[in-house]
Amino acid sequence: MPATLTPRRRRAVAATLLALAASALALGAGGAAAHTVKVGIVGPFSGPFAHYGTLFRNGAEAYIAAQGGKLGGHDVELIYRDTGGPNPGQTKSLVQELIVKDKVDYLGGFVFTPNAFAVAPLIQQSQTPTVIFNAATSAITDKSEYFIRTSYTLWQVTVPMAQWAAKQNLKKVVTAVTDYGPGIDAETAFKSEFGKQGGAVVESIRMPIATTDFAPFVQRIKASGAQAVYTFLPGGPPNLGFVKAYNENGLAKAGIQFLGTAETDEYDLQKFGDAALGLTTSFHYSAAHESAANQKFISALKKRDPNAVANYASVGAWDGMFVIDKMIAATHGQKDGLKAIAAARALQWESPRGAVRIDPKTRHIVQNVYLRKVEKVGGLLLNKEIVNFGPQIDYGLDK
Repeated sequence: MPATLTPRRRRAVAATLLALAASALALGAGGAAAHTVKVGIVGPFSGPFAHYGTLFRNGAEAYIAAQGGKLGGHDVELIYRDTGGPNPGQTKSLVQELIVKDKVDYLGGFVFTPNAFAVAPLIQQSQTPTVIFNAATSAITDKSEYFIRTSYTLWQVTVPMAQWAAKQNLKKVVTAVTDYGPGIDAETAFKSEFGKQGGAVVESIRMPIATTDFAPFVQRIKASGAQAVYTFLPGGPPNLGFVKAYNENGLAKAGIQFLGTAETDEYDLQKFGDAALGLTTSFHYSAAHESAANQKFISALKKRDPNAVANYASVGAWDGMFVIDKMIAATHGQKDGLKAIAAARALQWESPRGAVRIDPKTRHIVQNVYLRKVEKVGGLLLNKEIVNFGPQIDYGLDK
């Protein structure tokens, strides 16, 4: 330092240099100070579908805990917002608040397709990377280039089921689906692929989303002359109601085979009792999947909450946080939607469900789909994987 500086001035300059040095050390590789990354998680935390919110919370928080409490080297704050159910208007308001007021860096969650559709313009305008943990209509990722999906689509799990059904010499099938985006996707996918395989859908039944009495619908199935029913319903009470009606109205005894997707979900599986034995579904995850990655996932869930359920929604949240983890690392914790999405497009990893990757074109997860049959082991029901159909793309977005 110049000799003309007084001792007091020297101390002031030295303090300034030390502060600058400390600031430089705090800078990330991206050239900006480390900060807490905010992630908004949107889902139903109340009402008839509140279990989804619990599953999202358990999966997301278990993943963060398994990483030592940080993602991409940064502290993370999760901000939860309750949609209550399929409510596009309220969901849009909540997401706008998360983006504008809470200034979140990322978004995750979304159970229902209408809710995801409603927020797409906000996501696109704000360039907020958003990971879909559940909503399963193919067209969602088309609505914004900042959508990534770690769940599944109905096309993805239905096409291999239709192929398998044809190989079992099933010729006539009824489709019975909930009348909203994913259900219509499921119906269209099954009819399209089953027809290509030489089969016929003799009746297509669409059930209102608020349906609680399924008896009239299963009576139509029984009277149709079909050999099987292919169905899709949203998780929770509808699954229990439909399977109960399927058994009580004698469809199983009449030899009408049950072909489903998420209807034997682990969250509700034990509630079915022996009525679920033998039910056949085509899906991308089972808690009974045998792998080290799945055991790690289940252990992390149970460590966080002994009553936590490993199912498709909690694994969608777990893998969703993996994707957010890698996006945070790629952007050094800074807001850069384009860079984050570019990093996500290249991801591939070993999920609790098996080997997966993000399709760089559709931004949807490519994953194995399994034929599962409900069996009882040690007094508990489980979805036994009996056929691995191998990696499946989203056939709905591939058209």
